[in-house]
Amino acid sequence: MRFWFNLLGYQAVWFAAVLGAARGRAWPALVAAALFALVHFGLHGRRSTDARLLLCALAAGALMDGGLAASGWLAYSAQVPTWPPLWILAIWAAFALTIDHSLAYLQTHPLVAVLLGAVGGPLAYLGAQRLEAVVFMAPDWRAIAALALAWALALPALTQLAHRWRRSDRELKAALPIHGESR
Repeated sequence: MRFWFNLLGYQAVWFAAVLGAARGRAWPALVAAALFALVHFGLHGRRSTDARLLLCALAAGALMDGGLAASGWLAYSAQVPTWPPLWILAIWAAFALTIDHSLAYLQTHPLVAVLLGAVGGPLAYLGAQRLEAVVFMAPDWRAIAALALAWALALPALTQLAHRWRRSDRELKAALPIHGESR
């Protein structure tokens, strides 16, 4: 049940963000991402890892999408010039909350993460373009290639961070004395 909530909740944020942006509004993304995060953090116990992933994903999104906007290769609806708009950062935040949950499989399969990032990342932006939230500047291939490369690096990096943090959290818990016992 949690797996499906996580996967479908992220998709709901993506659609709210893209459809809102296509109409020049960032608030649907912010509301959807906030609701998703509130419910997510209420359901899942790995809050520390999720919070760290969220911050890392926001930084990656700001660099990647800000860079693409600054390059002129990609334009976003509902955008502040040369900075990624809030709606795209809301998508990044929601996406971060899938890394240690519905996308946890990728933590032990880095090649799959590279391939999924290289293909899935650009496909999401192409979907956003079809819904008129994103515009690729001619020639389109530059932005698509940049997105493929960036996502092929970002997704495995985020999954490896989650894997490392989860492992270190388990090791820390194992090293701590059990409540009420002394070592």
